[in-house]
Amino acid sequence: MIQEKTVENAVADILRLIGEDPLRPGLKGTPQRVAEMYRELFAGIDQDPAQELMAGVEEGHHDLVILKDIAFYSMCEHHLLPFFGSAHIGYLPTSRVVGISKMVRALDVLAHRPQLQERLTAQMADTMFSALQAEGVAVVLKAEHLCMSMRGVQKPGAQVVTSAIRGTFRRGSLARREILTVLAGSAV
Repeated sequence: MIQEKTVENAVADILRLIGEDPLRPGLKGTPQRVAEMYRELFAGIDQDPAQELMAGVEEGHHDLVILKDIAFYSMCEHHLLPFFGSAHIGYLPTSRVVGISKMVRALDVLAHRPQLQERLTAQMADTMFSALQAEGVAVVLKAEHLCMSMRGVQKPGAQVVTSAIRGTFRRGSLARREILTVLAGSAV
C-alpha cells in the first residue's frame, strides 16, 4: 500500500532539488496530486491478477477466444515514465471460458505496477494459462514508451512489440499460426 504522505514529502523534496518552490501557487498541491496519482497508477502491486479470472463458466467451448485492441498503460520501472498502447489476448480453452472484461481487469492489475513491457506480456500470458488451465494462450502488446519518446533518443511514435505464447501455441502448430494471424490482423 502506498504511503501517500511520504510520497508527498518526497515529491516536494524533488521539486526543491530541481530548483522549484513547492509552495508557489502552480505547484502548491502538486505533491498531494502526485501521491494520489501514484495510488492509482500502482494499485496493482498488492493485487493478484488470477483472482480476476476466477469467475469462469464451463461452456464446452474449444475454439479460439480473442480480445483485440485493449488500451492499456503502465509505468516503465527504469524511469517511472508511462508506456501505453494496445494489447491483444487470445486463448484456446479446454472447456472453461471467462468473461472478456475479466481478461481486461487482469491486464490492468498487472499493468498498474512498475513494469517492463516484456515482463507484463509474459505475466499476462502466464496468468491466463494457469488460471484458465487453457490449452494455449497468446499475448501481444504494442506500446510507445515515453522514456524513449520524450527523453534519451527522443523518437516519438516508435513502438515496441512483445509477445508471449504458452501451451499448444508454442509447438509450431496450425493453432499457433491461426492465433498469430488473427492477433496480428494479417498473415504471419
